[in-house]
Amino acid sequence: MTAPATDPQTPSKEQDGVRLEIDGELAVVTLCQPKRRNAQSPAMWRALAAVGRELPGTVRVVLLRAEGVSFSAGLDRAMFTPEGIPGEPSFLQLAAAGDKDLDDTIASYQEAFTWWRRPDLISIAAVQGHAVGAGFQLALGCDLRVVADDVQFAMKETSLGLVPDLAGTKPLTELVGYARALEICVTGRWVGAEEAVATGLANLAVPGAELDAAARDLAAALLAAPRNAAIETKALLQVASGRSFDEQRSAERAAQARRLRDLAGIGD
Repeated sequence: MTAPATDPQTPSKEQDGVRLEIDGELAVVTLCQPKRRNAQSPAMWRALAAVGRELPGTVRVVLLRAEGVSFSAGLDRAMFTPEGIPGEPSFLQLAAAGDKDLDDTIASYQEAFTWWRRPDLISIAAVQGHAVGAGFQLALGCDLRVVADDVQFAMKETSLGLVPDLAGTKPLTELVGYARALEICVTGRWVGAEEAVATGLANLAVPGAELDAAARDLAAALLAAPRNAAIETKALLQVASGRSFDEQRSAERAAQARRLRDLAGIGD
């Protein structure tokens, strides 16, 4: 995909293969190492985590996209070598670490994948080409997914003797169900655009040339909703599956009471 033209007045920041552009209430996060098919490394994860921490409070919608033919080919394969990536712990060093150190390291990696669903934002992943392993999990980290018709998702960790550990297993299971999620993860097979839409993994599939425009149109539609109403609605839906019917009805009443009082100008 070709990067869209950027307004020179739009603040932009780029670090370790991640570019952030702020345009009012919309933030656009772009994976920008197309020659490497946006392969991921701990440095990229730190940059993505920093984006989440540094977003202005005015941002309501975040669009995650990627340059090049692939959204992300997954982990940088250098991480699997004995030498690893210079300045980063190799897999052998991770395996030899104590329980707490290993847990803390993986938790720090996960931070890049978890902030996208926080309650004050709605996030969209625009995904083209291959989204493999960590790339698949990064797309799963977002609330919504718009995909190009050439998209190919795959969870390859199990075939490498590992497990998906970048916060992708819960959203995948919630989207497609336990049985299909298990099959996708253990076989490592490819999931194309048609299946992604049919199973709820993707909200919409479009021709590749229309991906950026379709994702931005969705962002605009989300921004058209009043902010507080969108936040309350997201909060209701995020936890609905873990509540009983009566618990959810009660939560709806409480949320609606807050909205009515807010609209009427009646504070707490």
